[in-house]
Amino acid sequence: MKSGVVIFPGSNCDQDLIDVLEKVSNNKVVKLWHKDTDLQNCDFIFLPGGFSYGDYLRSGAIARYSPIMQSIIEFANNGGYVMGICNGFQILCEAGLLPGALLRNIERKFICSNVYLTPGNTDLLITKNMKKNSVLKVPIAHGEGRFYADDNTMKKIMDNGQVLFYYCDEDGAISEKGNHNGSLNNIAGVCNAGKNVFGMMPHPERCADDLLFNTDGLIIFENIFTQSVPA
Repeated sequence: MKSGVVIFPGSNCDQDLIDVLEKVSNNKVVKLWHKDTDLQNCDFIFLPGGFSYGDYLRSGAIARYSPIMQSIIEFANNGGYVMGICNGFQILCEAGLLPGALLRNIERKFICSNVYLTPGNTDLLITKNMKKNSVLKVPIAHGEGRFYADDNTMKKIMDNGQVLFYYCDEDGAISEKGNHNGSLNNIAGVCNAGKNVFGMMPHPERCADDLLFNTDGLIIFENIFTQSVPA
């Protein structure tokens, strides 16, 4: 499977993500510049974390209009697999590929900390080999990560099994204690209705190597490359 990582001006987690993808897939990852429109026949597109366009206006608002995004929108609407992490998640929401929005953290402060996650739906591509109620320790680093959706959208998300991960405590309880940014329903990540576009605020690429003393995020990438992803 051929994967590509989109690089925007202000992306700063692109190389971290590329390193993990190449390690897990044993294949070279394609770097996709935001001004290009050719996805170079990639089967899976990743949008990394960072501060695209300096987070001017709001996070992801300008990057959503980069030339490559129209190609990504068409790719996703045709069933192609796309994943956004942190700023990448914000961009996908701004582009309308994922439901909801990411608002300023509840305390209006940038948060950089380890948090705990538990999967919302273990039948999704990136959660397939996870056990229900399992707990991952994954770092977050964001100022606008509070997930929000109106009542109608939230009902569709919940009814359709579109919650990727919930924030939880170290025992797996989905409670206010584990919800560091005030996200509605403790939601840390979602997918689209077609379940081929994924977004999450925490950074699994930052906990996928023994050198980081945490490999909890590795299972997310292993799931991607051990499943059959059609080109």
